[in-house]
Amino acid sequence: MELVGFDWTLYWFMFPVAICVATVAMLSGIGGAAMFAPIFMIIFPILGPDYPFENIAAAIGVALLTEVFGFSSGFIGYYRKRLIDYKSAFPFILVGVPIGIIGALLLTTFKEFEEALRGIYGLLMLILSLVLIKQNTGEKGTSGASIGDAPINGELKRPVISLTASDGATYTYNKPRQGVGVIATGVGGFLTGLLGVGIGEVVMPQLAKRNRVPIPVAAATSVFVVIVVVA
Repeated sequence: MELVGFDWTLYWFMFPVAICVATVAMLSGIGGAAMFAPIFMIIFPILGPDYPFENIAAAIGVALLTEVFGFSSGFIGYYRKRLIDYKSAFPFILVGVPIGIIGALLLTTFKEFEEALRGIYGLLMLILSLVLIKQNTGEKGTSGASIGDAPINGELKRPVISLTASDGATYTYNKPRQGVGVIATGVGGFLTGLLGVGIGEVVMPQLAKRNRVPIPVAAATSVFVVIVVVA
């Protein structure tokens, strides 16, 4: 059934925007909805009535759906490179999925407070930006181990994981653990369901900084966690 009067060129600008968003999300392991949601919730209303969303829940839903497709492409790429640590991803998924569902269900109860949710989202994005900047300016060498780095098994008493990528590079690191990070994972999952952002932003720092997982493996594993939680 054809949509009468619909201008298919109306959203032309989203093609290059989506490419940029997807590229940044794949490289960093952070959810694309973190960038799509503000576009749909804030930028689209500024553009005028030609870019309507019925409510904020619809905007977040579209952002998450778009992220699923984008991250599916990224997942295939990381899968072919054999960089995903599935066993390490499972504990994060186990926490993020059920709490994310709770957040999504609660979103419908808050639909009468759309302006407040927009403000909360803006504040959340500001906080996440500061957190990510702080993570990147932390101690040198804590953002992830390089190929051939000695594991810190003697200090943390954790099993050592050795992952060989498709290009032959081998990454050695201690098996990640959540510990008190499970709270951050739960909050990230809840916010992902409620506002479309959070799980990638808390999983990636936990893997790369707290557990010293090499950046390529951390990004790939974070992408896998995000796509499962969001889907």
